[in-house]
Amino acid sequence: MPNEPDAQHVLDDAHAFWLRAPGVGEIRPVVLPEPGRDDVVVRTLRSGVSRGTETLVFRGGVPPAQYATMRAPFQEGDFPGPVKYGYLNVGAVEQGPPELRGRTVFCLYPHQTAYVVPSGAVTVVPDDVPPARAVLAGTVETAVNALWDAAPLVGDRVAVVGAGMVGCCVARLLARFPGVEVTLVDVDETRAGVAEALGARFARPEEAAGGCDLVVHTSATSAGLQRSLELLAPEGTVIELSWYGDAEVQLSLGGAFHVGRLGLRASQVGTVSPARSARRSTADRLALALDLLRDPAFDVLVTGESRFDELPRVMERLSAGSLPALCHTITYEAE
Repeated sequence: MPNEPDAQHVLDDAHAFWLRAPGVGEIRPVVLPEPGRDDVVVRTLRSGVSRGTETLVFRGGVPPAQYATMRAPFQEGDFPGPVKYGYLNVGAVEQGPPELRGRTVFCLYPHQTAYVVPSGAVTVVPDDVPPARAVLAGTVETAVNALWDAAPLVGDRVAVVGAGMVGCCVARLLARFPGVEVTLVDVDETRAGVAEALGARFARPEEAAGGCDLVVHTSATSAGLQRSLELLAPEGTVIELSWYGDAEVQLSLGGAFHVGRLGLRASQVGTVSPARSARRSTADRLALALDLLRDPAFDVLVTGESRFDELPRVMERLSAGSLPALCHTITYEAE
């Protein structure tokens, strides 16, 4: 039985963005399931495009060996397509348990106008976090996990190589650590203003100062990873956050790598960092990310918006690099 008497009104046709085949997106109608006793019906307010991962999926760049690993929580279909993919969704609960009804929530759901999920799959957005900023929750969660892995110390010199969504979120969190000197490194000089808004210094790769205690790499390029190693002080560590998909990575490990006893460590958000997994759940981590988004400095990362019906063309432009963006958001009629 539905959990609200006006369920039929809520369950009007929805629409979702699907990747029909690599490079070809489309809007498809969706018939929503009848919600169960512990489900919520969410009407989407905003969704965000995770530019690195979603454009990789859009162009068909997920390696077959990674199909299972790369599945999103509410993905439908399979790589390389047809597939419904995405995970930065903010909406309003129209139907569900009394404590959630009418609340704005974040969910790791694809781009869809409305959806039905278990109530445990949504996290309440603080009242003072606007929907456009709240779509960054999944990215800030990645940054939180990376810093649990990295364990920066007071007074550290840290470089973040790659000023995309993830790198910028990492830089903002690091800028709030006491005494930490953080430099955002990128080939795009227009990111200098973004770095300043986030409380970080900015440098082009060839100008960045070495001697770093820690480097977080997010550029998803061989050159960026190589430069990250070069920026380390002896005994320093690179935390690798990039996802390369089917791209080959070339790296020279001669020179200072062995002499300096440098470290290279992977970090990924699929599981809670071992440094916190005994005491924090994924739900705790996401709630922390949303709380951190009370910080209005993150607004500088929301760099554009388009209507939901424009999403197929938006994905083409983002994939081709003709639409410059950090976090491009999608608006819905319900907003």
